[in-house]
Amino acid sequence: MGRLKVLPARISNMIAAGEVVQRPASVVKELMENAVDAGATQVDVVVTDSGRTLIQVIDNGSGMSPSDAVLCFERHATSKITSAADLERIVTYGFRGEALASIAAVSQVTLRTRRVEDETGTQVVIGGDGDVKTSSVSAPSGSNFAVRNLFYNTPARRKFLKSDQVEFKHIVEEFTRVAVPRPEIGFSLTHNGKQIYVLKPAKSLKFRILDLMGRTVVGEVVDIFADTAVVQVSGFIGRPESARRVPGNQYFFVGGRYFRSPYLHKAVMKAYEEFVPEGFTPAYFIFLEVDPQAVDVNIHPTKTEIKFEDDNVIFQVISACVREALGRNSFGASLDFNREGAVELPQLGQSFDEYKAGSLSPATPPDPDFNPFDSDPFPDFPDQVASKGAGGGISGGTASGGFGGGAPYAHGGLSAGRQDHSMLFQPDPAVQDILIIQGKYILRKSPSGLMIVNIRRAWERVLYERALKALATGEHVTQTALFPVKVSVGVQQQLLFREHSEMLAGLGFDISPVGEDAVCIAGVPEGYSCEAGKVEQTVGDLLLILSDLGQALPEVMQQKTAAKFAMLGAVNASVPDTPLAAARLLDTLFSSDNPEFTFNGRRVVSVLPVDEIDKRF
Repeated sequence: MGRLKVLPARISNMIAAGEVVQRPASVVKELMENAVDAGATQVDVVVTDSGRTLIQVIDNGSGMSPSDAVLCFERHATSKITSAADLERIVTYGFRGEALASIAAVSQVTLRTRRVEDETGTQVVIGGDGDVKTSSVSAPSGSNFAVRNLFYNTPARRKFLKSDQVEFKHIVEEFTRVAVPRPEIGFSLTHNGKQIYVLKPAKSLKFRILDLMGRTVVGEVVDIFADTAVVQVSGFIGRPESARRVPGNQYFFVGGRYFRSPYLHKAVMKAYEEFVPEGFTPAYFIFLEVDPQAVDVNIHPTKTEIKFEDDNVIFQVISACVREALGRNSFGASLDFNREGAVELPQLGQSFDEYKAGSLSPATPPDPDFNPFDSDPFPDFPDQVASKGAGGGISGGTASGGFGGGAPYAHGGLSAGRQDHSMLFQPDPAVQDILIIQGKYILRKSPSGLMIVNIRRAWERVLYERALKALATGEHVTQTALFPVKVSVGVQQQLLFREHSEMLAGLGFDISPVGEDAVCIAGVPEGYSCEAGKVEQTVGDLLLILSDLGQALPEVMQQKTAAKFAMLGAVNASVPDTPLAAARLLDTLFSSDNPEFTFNGRRVVSVLPVDEIDKRF
């Protein structure tokens, strides 16, 4: 007897589900795409526990007949492919007929559907044992899919799901990818009974982006368009100054279908290479229209990767189109009139004669030897006090005590007090030998020569140890901002802050969500700057750190996280502007475990010996 055998349909469906249904967001994507293909004008998504408990997608599309309602859960049941030639003319979302079969293999599904011409609807219930039960029910026209207990029969895969915040972030991403290219369709997203998005049919793509991404994103984009024999390119690209270090809002669509393409992303970045710093990424929403026979959308199970017949030509067209839009909107380099050594041009109005040569010369030549502290500003004051005291003007004092006209007031009171004022402003011996050079270095004498401290690296060392301690013990110091700063980050990015809220609070950040797409920063860790501009920059850097956090041993993760926050804080830290502030930074630095080097081994402190100084003279 042979060793090979054909797997039962139920097991093969579960294997296929591993390719199509990777997480709850995969179910949302497939059901939303089916609703769009069914001609729906309104699609509502309801999610509970980030899709673990319930994913429900309701549409007002064409609906299905009783027989189709049962057949749709069979593998490769589709209405869009009848021959091999149809594979070359794909213009819809789903066409392979794998999604519903895969979803039903790893969840409990209930479908209610009705066509407009039918009097009653059909309910199909697929239980945990694979049994299918059908019945007639009252239902509105369209389809209502309810997917419950995802991965209930594959506990290993359910265990590998991330936290609710992470899974819901992926759901929002898939929701956005389907909703953006379909402005004529209304969409809504509800999570745990709370409405996240309510998108009415929009007049244009730009209005749909406004509803999804907010006014800030729409205000930072410009139109692009190019029509060639190979491809038509349209959409929006972000202004160079709005580029972020955190990737976000980068979308490619072909025929209304979202896809990923690192190759075409390089085409966009090539056009921006002279406009944005390295490591920054602009937002873009680029829509491509090509001949369906010139694109293959069937190379990836989730259809997020596609292959173009003329990808090199499309690369060149996109790059040229983006560059043309940047030039058309005058984003090129401008003349810098503030450069050092430039001629200063006076701004003169109608009273030009007042600024003629010589008219600004002082009437009396200045005295370079004048010192206002060498003379008594009130030379006759004691005599006036004495005379007024005698005449009853200022009186009541005594010769020994105060406001009388005696000598103790004139010589021991005012004059002595004025001489003693100089003692209040004597420099502190601890800081009088400190010098700050261009906000970069602190110089201080040492027994063996001149000590030089790199300010930024000193902050890296100090903030690294503070972050390590805060992550391990939760002990931190928060600087409360005088005026809290509100920053719009978008729905997806706000979920990152929600996910890592405990860690951020433990480090000393006082960040709270505002609405659905913004955060309010009321405090930052000690050493960080509270200036509004730097706080906004800190938020962008935080998003970059939070999106890059991986999985590793707790000790390794603490060290990596502390290192990232130390570098972030050092960039945005306040530069000491007085010797006293510099002395405090030095005291904190030298109380750390290893003040001479940063966490990655770069030198913080260097001493220039006297012998080395002698060689320079």
